[in-house]
Amino acid sequence: MVSIAIMGHGVVGSGVAKQKLFSAVGEELRIKYILDLREFPDSPLSDRFTKSFDDILGDIEVRIVVETMGGIHPAYEYVKACLSAGKSVVTSNKELVAAHGAELLSIAKETNANFLFEASVGGGIPILRPINQCLVANDVSEIAGILNGTTNFILTKMIKENMQLEDALKLAQELGYAERNPAADIEGHDACRKICILASLTYGKHIYPDAVYTEGITGITLSDVEYASIWGGVIKLIGSVKKVSKDKIDIIVAPMFIPNESQLSSIDDVFNGIMVRGDSVGDVVFYGRGAGKLPTASAVVADVIDCVKHLKARKYLSWADSDNSSVIPHEDSVAAMYVRVKANDKDEAYHKAEEVFGEIHLLKKPDAPSWELAFVTEPMTVREFDEKLRAFSSGDIEVCSRIRIGDL
Repeated sequence: MVSIAIMGHGVVGSGVAKQKLFSAVGEELRIKYILDLREFPDSPLSDRFTKSFDDILGDIEVRIVVETMGGIHPAYEYVKACLSAGKSVVTSNKELVAAHGAELLSIAKETNANFLFEASVGGGIPILRPINQCLVANDVSEIAGILNGTTNFILTKMIKENMQLEDALKLAQELGYAERNPAADIEGHDACRKICILASLTYGKHIYPDAVYTEGITGITLSDVEYASIWGGVIKLIGSVKKVSKDKIDIIVAPMFIPNESQLSSIDDVFNGIMVRGDSVGDVVFYGRGAGKLPTASAVVADVIDCVKHLKARKYLSWADSDNSSVIPHEDSVAAMYVRVKANDKDEAYHKAEEVFGEIHLLKKPDAPSWELAFVTEPMTVREFDEKLRAFSSGDIEVCSRIRIGDL
């Protein structure tokens, strides 16, 4: 029998505690401790609760620790202490992995322990293990995906029900998909942490969130949604990392126009989808619920079982620390751009757009206001686009929206 401890009895932690934790290798897993400051007298595991981390750290019978507390502190200190003591750790904490993954993996290697975090990116969607094992023979040129179910739900309501962003957000909060403070979701920080973990694993160097250009969905309007449809696609919040040379990557989180032909365009509601582009397999898409109590708990339990199988032989999973020098400046990123402006003279603004941007694709909306002009540019660097946009928007032309075109 292998004894485990669970740190945190919230949504995910309580889901893990309810799982039938028996491994396929025939060894029973026993939950010996559940760490939480709250009381749970009605829980069938009420006798396992403790408020002292030292109970877990000092017990040599506890070989595997599950961290579902969330946040950085004290999760980081507790996980680091467990790994340093030779205990394997499984976590669903994306914030922790994105901030300290390289360090914690290094400690796990030194102490011959395992640090696994499948649930930190796709919830119940298997993605890290397939990248690390099934697709290891591929040269992965790009990973892109819908990594946040809350923003995807909001955008789906805007696209399919013509709902204003504020109303869709309120509905998401009422249904429990969004927190009272939804900033981590709608401003893109959650998706940023996840794409950082995917990039770190795929390309072997830790990518820190502060190196990633991150833009949320708060500026998206129903007019932009309509123009995306006229263009031939939908708007999705995309986390993307692309290999641009042997040692450089382009990584970004931003709303994008996604063509209807893309496998990501039809992923709606709270579902997530992650596309991995390999030189041998082509495009492979992983789809499912990216969050939730039981989906995330199932991924955590799978990692626990993996730890049991590798108690005597460490599972290889690591990346090197870095200074983010492999990330190209956002200004050097290349993409076509959608632009929507307010102009006193729409015809004059159109001619000026052609003069400044060169070839453009005009988007026409039947019920558009007389002052509104929308178009899509040819691909260019962000630096070049910004320079042209400044030249274009002088005078009586006001930029209302600018959204990246996703080549997915």
